[in-house]
Amino acid sequence: MAGASPSQVHPFVQLAIDAMNAYVCDFRFLAPPEGLLERFPVLRRRAGVFVSLKKRGELRGCIGTIEPQRDTLAVEIVENAISAASKDPRFRPVEEEELAELTVSVDILGEPERVAGPGDLDVRRYGVIVKAGARRGLLLPDIEGIASVDEQLSVARKKGGIGESEPVELYRFVVERYH
Repeated sequence: MAGASPSQVHPFVQLAIDAMNAYVCDFRFLAPPEGLLERFPVLRRRAGVFVSLKKRGELRGCIGTIEPQRDTLAVEIVENAISAASKDPRFRPVEEEELAELTVSVDILGEPERVAGPGDLDVRRYGVIVKAGARRGLLLPDIEGIASVDEQLSVARKKGGIGESEPVELYRFVVERYH
């Protein structure tokens, strides 16, 4: 899909693909294309974004921001696509030969809301943030292989370096997912 034409994928995903391709092939940081913000004014707002890469159905990179770090959603998508391809510490950087094999998704995060406990969560509908002091872990909703809230919380705790018995604050959020 990384080589897909704009008519085959959502424009937000195409932006991520184009940014990743420009960086991997030419070490170039892509600016959002002329007219994109006019066609999609929502890209002017600010939000946290995760960009996920898969190769043959397996995770190949995923980097995101819980809270916006850039001036616009468009730039957030570009920067996180580049980071997913080059800075995910779990994987070696994506190489040019792999680009055609990658599928890309873009998750735009809604505002996190604090919840009282696991009963307020739904593994398919909500992403989760667990927080203990300055440490926090996040897991997106509807992740393949995560079938229960307990699994979701366990993975998020591990990502944040938070022990299973440590008290935590829980937050949930929705995402707009684009493929």
